[in-house]
Amino acid sequence: MSDVEGVAQDQLKSIVERIERLEEEKKTIADDIKDVYAEAKGNGFDTKVLRKIIQIRKQDQNERAEQDAVLDLYMQALGMA
Repeated sequence: MSDVEGVAQDQLKSIVERIERLEEEKKTIADDIKDVYAEAKGNGFDTKVLRKIIQIRKQDQNERAEQDAVLDLYMQALGMA
């Protein structure tokens, strides 16, 4: 094996190992989030609503306002408002 192939092989191995570590960290974080939702549910909170709140808080204020306006328009068109 030439030095170039060895370097590429080492780099590839390093990248794969980094991805594997990050995937494990992602799984750990997902498990932690699941535990927090379970705790919230145990304390009487509605987890569906909490998930919606988290989704809304991630949005830009203008994006959220636009979605709310479209939702209101659709609800009016369907006689729901």
